[in-house]
Amino acid sequence: MAIDKVREYLKRWNREEDIMEFDVSSATVELAAEAVGVIPARICKTLSFRDGEDGCILIETAGDAKIDNRKFKDFFHQKARMLTPEEVVEYTGHEIGGVCAFAIEHPNVRIYSDISMKRFETVFPACGSSNSAIELTCGELHEYSGSLEWIDVCKGWQEETEEA
Repeated sequence: MAIDKVREYLKRWNREEDIMEFDVSSATVELAAEAVGVIPARICKTLSFRDGEDGCILIETAGDAKIDNRKFKDFFHQKARMLTPEEVVEYTGHEIGGVCAFAIEHPNVRIYSDISMKRFETVFPACGSSNSAIELTCGELHEYSGSLEWIDVCKGWQEETEEA
């Protein structure tokens, strides 16, 4: 099971015992927020996109953020095209609903963290199953996931500023 791989992976930081497993599904942002007991924005969702012909881009974002296609294209120099559920498993080893950026073994996966999460002290990513999560600081998430850098490719999470 993918959660067992994540548990083993998190041992290097002595965090394997911090994984929470729920009796209910945490497969969506809303369900995860309910299971954890936090607002949906504090759930870290991991979105997966094609990267050329044989690669994958994973972007960790806040639960209330959406990919901004223009920002994505400006940063990655390609259109945002999400993976199929089968491709997600192939690249990440995790099923939809439990996708996280931990214990990724595929060599052609690049991982990024979106700044939408930085407004929170801690966030809650999944741990490889549709009924798990772990509470991490943004710094821990960035480190444990092997994220390459903090990027700004999301919208919908900031309050729009009104111009006078």
